[in-house]
Amino acid sequence: MLKLALTLMFLAVMVGIGVYSRKHSRSVDGFVLGGRSVGPWLTAFAFGTSYFSAVVFVGYAGQFGWKYGLSSAWIGIGNAVIGSLLAWLVLARRTRLMTQHIESRTMPDFFGTRYDSESLRVVASIIAFVFLIPYTAGVYMGISKLFELGFGSAVPYEFWATTMAVLTAIYVILGGYKATAINDFIQGVIMIFGIAAVIWVVLNHQGGLSAAVAKLGELAPNADDVKFGGEVYANFSKGDFVSWFGPAPLSLLGVVVLTSLGTWGLPQMVGKFYSITDESAIRRGTVISTLFAFIVAGGCYFLGGFGRLYLDTAFNPERGRFAFDSIIPNMLSGLPEALMALVMLLVLSASMSTLASLVLTSSSTMTLDLIFRDRKSAEGEVSEGKLDDTVAARIERRKVVVMRVLIVFFIVISLMIALKPPQFIAQLMGISWGALAGAFLAPFMYGLYWKGVTRGAVWASFAWGVGITVVNMLAGNPLNPIDCGAVAMLGGLVVVPVVSLVTPKIKASHVESIFKCYS
Repeated sequence: MLKLALTLMFLAVMVGIGVYSRKHSRSVDGFVLGGRSVGPWLTAFAFGTSYFSAVVFVGYAGQFGWKYGLSSAWIGIGNAVIGSLLAWLVLARRTRLMTQHIESRTMPDFFGTRYDSESLRVVASIIAFVFLIPYTAGVYMGISKLFELGFGSAVPYEFWATTMAVLTAIYVILGGYKATAINDFIQGVIMIFGIAAVIWVVLNHQGGLSAAVAKLGELAPNADDVKFGGEVYANFSKGDFVSWFGPAPLSLLGVVVLTSLGTWGLPQMVGKFYSITDESAIRRGTVISTLFAFIVAGGCYFLGGFGRLYLDTAFNPERGRFAFDSIIPNMLSGLPEALMALVMLLVLSASMSTLASLVLTSSSTMTLDLIFRDRKSAEGEVSEGKLDDTVAARIERRKVVVMRVLIVFFIVISLMIALKPPQFIAQLMGISWGALAGAFLAPFMYGLYWKGVTRGAVWASFAWGVGITVVNMLAGNPLNPIDCGAVAMLGGLVVVPVVSLVTPKIKASHVESIFKCYS
């Protein structure tokens, strides 16, 4: 009863905040960006909670903790240093200044205006919409599996996935970005306390930290490990699961790159920098976001490193493979009811915040960059007196309505995938992050700093990121989707400058007008 009561109370608060925030969501800027007036605490927690969801807690922590042991904690450290600290230092200020200067509300809009190309805007919006779907499906899978554990098999996985979809849609549709940011803050606080409590209880159950590490150090891969992950354990030595870099340092590095550098090119993450209030807020947000990532991501992967101490539930003989997505839930299956209730709120918080960010990003991209591509020409007509304020207000309301409809559409599609998942959670996320960040990271980052980036280079980056991901997937994933995603991101950083050197430049007057924001 305690689990149900706390869950219902939490969901009521989330929906209540959506109702409270309705007044901020009547215009496009209000619905998508919170009026560009969101402070450092809300922005930092929105960044962190969008970053870490049930995909990390249930999918990644379980799978990579099993594969790499305690060295998987490096993934959390990389997330904090590269994915949070460096992302804020490199991108936040310039993103805020340039996107406000060119009146950009989405990442595809940035590409269209920065590189003076409507075609880039359209293609980027399609890429974003398509490849945000598998990530969203992975989030549904993660939260539903843990809820199925918490409430028993009497209430099936499908019910929880559908319930989360409906509730997320309600509060995002009602309150837009402002509701999402406020909820993210509350959810972030729950995540911090939840992960700390879970680690303490799990380690205490194993006799303390020293005893748990000693037990883990005695373990070695079994026959099933070698069969289904042979490349990881080919040169395994006893004690590798408690060593600094684990049994497969290069494979571990690929995961660090994917999960850390990926935030630099994901529309739902970079979009947080569009809405922050000022530069002092950016400085504070940088510190807050980094500390949040150290606690939450570091804690998740550290916890996952002890998954092998729960051997009896890790392998699923019916599926002929490891049930990676069940490792963390099974580690928690013996928790007291009060703590299990906290864990469920932790995962619910992490997941709903990410879902809200994903659906809002996808719907705004489709609305502003495909359906209402003539936004700036219409706004110009308003400023010149060709359209009166009443007509302009009607257009704004129509856009918000369309975004709300598309939120429902996006949620339904991703829910259908989640109900019949073709991959593990980690692989779904690898496909999504690899294609999106592989396509967007390099032209976005270089576009903030370098005037010499060309349209041809942006097209080449789009083709590279999406192409390598799709070809790998169609070929049956000869390269693990996670490693493929890391290759896509790093390759884009080379593709863009090389192609820019040999393709026609954008008109100098246009580029200079874009970069005036830094003067």
